[in-house]
Amino acid sequence: MDSIQTEREDKFDAAADFVLPPLEQVTTEGGSAETSEVQLISTYYDTDELDLLRRGITVRRRRGDADTGWHAKVPAEKARTEIRLPLGQGDDETVPDELAGILRGAALGKPLHQVATLVSLRRVHVLSDSDGGVVAELADDSVGVDVAGSDGHGWRELEVELGPSGSEGDLKRIGKVLKAAGASRGLHPSKLHRALRSDEALVHTGALGVVADYLQQQTRAVFAGDVYLRRGLDPIHSTRVAIRRYRSTLRVFGDVFDEERAVRLESELSWYASILGEVRDRQVQRARFADVVAGLPDHLVLGPVAARIENDLLAEQIRFRAVVAAELDGDRYRDLLTELAAWSRAIPLDEGASKISEDELDRVARKAGKKAGKRVAAAIDGGDDDALHRARKAAKRARYAAELVKPIVGKKEAKGRIARYKDIQEILGEHQDAVVAAHSLLVLGRKAGVAGDENGFTFGLMYAREVQAAVDARNEISGYAL
Repeated sequence: MDSIQTEREDKFDAAADFVLPPLEQVTTEGGSAETSEVQLISTYYDTDELDLLRRGITVRRRRGDADTGWHAKVPAEKARTEIRLPLGQGDDETVPDELAGILRGAALGKPLHQVATLVSLRRVHVLSDSDGGVVAELADDSVGVDVAGSDGHGWRELEVELGPSGSEGDLKRIGKVLKAAGASRGLHPSKLHRALRSDEALVHTGALGVVADYLQQQTRAVFAGDVYLRRGLDPIHSTRVAIRRYRSTLRVFGDVFDEERAVRLESELSWYASILGEVRDRQVQRARFADVVAGLPDHLVLGPVAARIENDLLAEQIRFRAVVAAELDGDRYRDLLTELAAWSRAIPLDEGASKISEDELDRVARKAGKKAGKRVAAAIDGGDDDALHRARKAAKRARYAAELVKPIVGKKEAKGRIARYKDIQEILGEHQDAVVAAHSLLVLGRKAGVAGDENGFTFGLMYAREVQAAVDARNEISGYAL
C-alpha cells in the first residue's frame, strides 16, 4: 500500500570546500539541532525519452535510511507530493505495477527502466524549536553519479526541507544564512536533472521563450493531475485552472501559433475540461448548499433537505468521476497528452512568429484587457446572464495574459493588472455560481415537492437566496470599470 506526503524544500549549490555556518545561526530561539550521517543509494527510472523528467516527475528506488523504498515525486505548485511504496519481496529492480500504473499517463504509456544511480553521503541536521517540533531538515549532500556514459562527475548540494513546525519564513531565513556563507540558489530542479545533464538548450528564447515557459507550467500541472487522478486523489480544480490558462494563451496569443494545430489542441483541451467540470460543479454545489442549510434556522428546514442534496449531487459526482476514470485510458485522452508533450518540446509556430518581440506580447496582453473592459461594460448595460458570463471569461483571459507577461513588464506592474482582472472575475464568478445554483435548486425542489415524505419549501427559500445573490453580484459589478 502506498503513502502520500507533501514536501516543501529549497535547494542550494555549494562548492566542495563550502563551510556550513554554525547551526545556531539557522535554529530558532531556544531551538536545537541534531546531526546524523547516512549513505543513500538512489536508482532513478524513466522512459528512453525521459518523459517523466520533462514533466518535473522523478521516480527512484532508495536504500540507506528511513526513506528506503520507492518514491515518485510529483509537482504540486510550490511544493511536491511524494508517493511512497515499500520495497517488495520480489524483483526490486523493476518499478512496481501499482506505481507504474499511476505514472502511465505521464510516461505516455512507455516502459520505465533504470536511467541513473546516485550515491550520496548525507549529513542531516534536524532543526527543532523550543518545544521539540521539527522546523526543518538541512541536508548536506556529496553526490556521486553512476550512469551509462558518465564521466564520473559529482557535486555538493544543500536541501532545506520544511518540517511540520516550520513556515515559509523559516525557509527564507535559513536560505539567507546559507547564501551569506557562500551557497547559491540551486540551478537544477532535481538531482537527476544534474546527473543526466539534461538541461537542454532552449528551443525558444526571448518573447517566444516567455510563452513556452508559461505553457510548460500548465502542461506540468495537467500531467501532475493525471498522476493524482490515477491515484484516486482530487486534482480536478487545479487541472482545470491549468487547462483554462493554456486555452486562454492559445486564444489571446493566437497569432504566435500554427493555427490548425492550435485550434485542434484548444478543442481537445475544452473537451477534457468539460468532463472534469461535471465533477467539479457537483463538488462546488454540495459545499455551497451544505453551508446554506447549516446556516438556516431549524424551523425553516422542512424535511430531509441535506440528505436530498447530498444523495442526488453525490450520486451525479460519482457517476461523472467514473467517466473521467474511463477516459484516462482512452485513445482521445492519450492523444491529447501526446500533443501537449509535443508542444512542450517545441511550439508549432505561425510564419513570422519567430520575430515577435516582448513589446508585441505585452501589446497583445493589454489588448485582452481592453476587450475584457468592453465586455464588462456591455454586460452591465444589458444585464443579460449570458453576457455577464462572457465578460467573466474575457476577464479571465486578460488575467492569464497578464500572468504570462510578468517576466516582461515586472512583478509590480503585472500584480496590479492581475488584481484588477481577478476582482472582476470573482464578482462575475459569484454571479455565475448563483445562476447555476438556482437552476440546480429548482430541479431538486421539484423532486422534493412530489416526494411523499419531503417538502419543497426549503428549496424554494434557497432558490430565492441564489436569485438575490445573482442580483447582488450584478449590482456590485456595476461599480467597476476596466
